[in-house]
Amino acid sequence: MDVQRRIDDTRRTVAVDGEGDAATVTIAHDYATGVGDLWDACTDAGRLSRWFAPVSGDLRPGGAYRVEGNASGRVLACDPPKSFHVSWEFEGARSDVHVTLTPLPAEDGRERTRFELAHTSPLGAFWDEYGPGAGGVGWDLSVLGLTLHLETGSDVPLELTGWGASAEALAFMERSGRAWEAAHLAAGADPEAVRACAERTIAAYTRAPDEASGEASGQG
Repeated sequence: MDVQRRIDDTRRTVAVDGEGDAATVTIAHDYATGVGDLWDACTDAGRLSRWFAPVSGDLRPGGAYRVEGNASGRVLACDPPKSFHVSWEFEGARSDVHVTLTPLPAEDGRERTRFELAHTSPLGAFWDEYGPGAGGVGWDLSVLGLTLHLETGSDVPLELTGWGASAEALAFMERSGRAWEAAHLAAGADPEAVRACAERTIAAYTRAPDEASGEASGQG
């Protein structure tokens, strides 16, 4: 694949709340599909298992869910086919994920929809060490999986294909880490601290991509 194009096609922002006790990483990508199809890909357990991971539980408001090998939580709100909000619980830490789907003007007769995921987490030692890139790279990998699923019909999550150990995957994760470094800088963080966080994040992913990717997605 054209790794840099895949990185450039996705938009990333970082924001720290006014009290300085939580941060939100946001990732957005535009898809050449209708909002109904994208909603189905993001909320149907069968579709999720084809690009993200097996998800079990009650995927209705108030229901509890579990992502195999990763996080668990509850569906806190759902407004089909526009948005949903879930808690994201991993190794005793609680955070929140909001997904929003927005129809865009059609191009060349094809429907288009914007996918946007905002993950808000408490600040702490993990953020001080890795910054937004740890969870951000994990979400970049998920967005890439969704992209390939929608473009090619692929039905196996990337982490189950062995791709994560390839030179292409390592290049993708390094460039993702750099993109999150840029987003962190744009948020006004200290440049020296930003650089150090990015270096630690990239080292973690490229040293042991399978283990690091799962951990980062859980931490978000």
